[in-house]
Amino acid sequence: MKFSLTNKFKERFYDAIKLKDEKFIFNSLYEISPADITILLNEFNSTDSKYVLDIIDLSISSKIISELDQDTRISFLKVFSAQEIAKYIEKMDSDDGADILSELDLEFRNSVIKYIKDKEKSSNLKDLIRYDDNVAGGLMAKELVRCNINWNIVQCINQIRKQAEEVSKLYSVYVTDNYGKLIGKVSLKKIIISKDKTKVKEIYDDYVISVDTSTKAEEVVIIMQKYDLDALPVVNKRGKLVGRITIDDVVDYITESADEERQIMSGISSDVEEDDSIWKLSSARLPWLIIGILGGFFGAFFLESFENSFIDNNKFFISLSFFIPLIMATGGNVGIQSSSLVIQSLSNPNVFQDSVFIRLFKVSIIAIINGLVLASIVYFGINFIIPDNNKISFIVSFSLFTVVIISSLMGTITPIILDKLGFNPALASGPFITTSIDILGLAIYFMVAIFLNSY
Repeated sequence: MKFSLTNKFKERFYDAIKLKDEKFIFNSLYEISPADITILLNEFNSTDSKYVLDIIDLSISSKIISELDQDTRISFLKVFSAQEIAKYIEKMDSDDGADILSELDLEFRNSVIKYIKDKEKSSNLKDLIRYDDNVAGGLMAKELVRCNINWNIVQCINQIRKQAEEVSKLYSVYVTDNYGKLIGKVSLKKIIISKDKTKVKEIYDDYVISVDTSTKAEEVVIIMQKYDLDALPVVNKRGKLVGRITIDDVVDYITESADEERQIMSGISSDVEEDDSIWKLSSARLPWLIIGILGGFFGAFFLESFENSFIDNNKFFISLSFFIPLIMATGGNVGIQSSSLVIQSLSNPNVFQDSVFIRLFKVSIIAIINGLVLASIVYFGINFIIPDNNKISFIVSFSLFTVVIISSLMGTITPIILDKLGFNPALASGPFITTSIDILGLAIYFMVAIFLNSY
């Protein structure tokens, strides 16, 4: 059912909350997707939202809570008791439940776990919260369907019926040996068309792609993209099947990682949302802005060192100053372009596997071509603006050519170095690259100007 969140509906819904009109609330949200209800509840405070969740079906409420972004959910769950949170977690997949538990204070988390009636679910959650978010163990869910290699089809189907009650998305059945070790998989189609007495070992596929619990999340993403997988089984160090990662978990991870890297590349130092407090938004943006200011001071001190040259040839350097923004902007743009491509290739090694030397050679050739084109445009453009001064045209165009090459190389090699040192290469973009290249561009520009003007 299509859902339209109009201002009129929001006002009517808000009135229904205040009037405790449960019938209107229930009927309004009947057959509406949890994702749309989540958008609606974002318009209200935590207490009002909790009142709505208490009215609708528990399975839908738990889905809504699991789909909230982390910061919103942490604030939202403060109005819930440990017993209420446990009730919702019991309806969630184990990976979603573990995410929520990891966001709670340790003491409160333990209280929530005590209220979970399903002991198997409780044990699974305790196991999952041990893993970091950036490894396969932190992405996986415990719910899956498995069968023993020695079972026949009847036994397999009975077990599927039993296990599938806990599995929201069923892609394939994993085959294990008597010790729980993953040895293959079997499609539902083969199970359905096989005769009752057929053994699983007669129809299963012993080729199965899997990862262990310590595999980096980035590698999980690459594997699932490369082999076009809907689900990926996870094993422990002994090869025992312990969980699976589904495509929706991977999409969530990619989205979160992209948001984080976009903020880092923009010079925002922590994970923030548009509706966060003014202080939090300000403090997240200030660090790199302050670094930019310091870079500006350094640039000013650098320019001040050329003061005597400015005084000796005042008109000449005033003309040069007109083109400072052109040099700085072009250098910054080139650096950002180069670093963005490198960061993209580093995040997906399958895209770009050349050596550093080959990368730099290729970047140098591209920079020379781009530099020559841009320098030519600038040279003839300045000659048109200042027709009686070829020296300025040559100085600006030659400086621009040099800045393009150096900016390209710097934008390429800086993310690679940071990646080798174990830092997030996205740190190389945004304010870091632009500030450093601005200073470097000014240095090149005025050193070229002084050198060429002396002849």
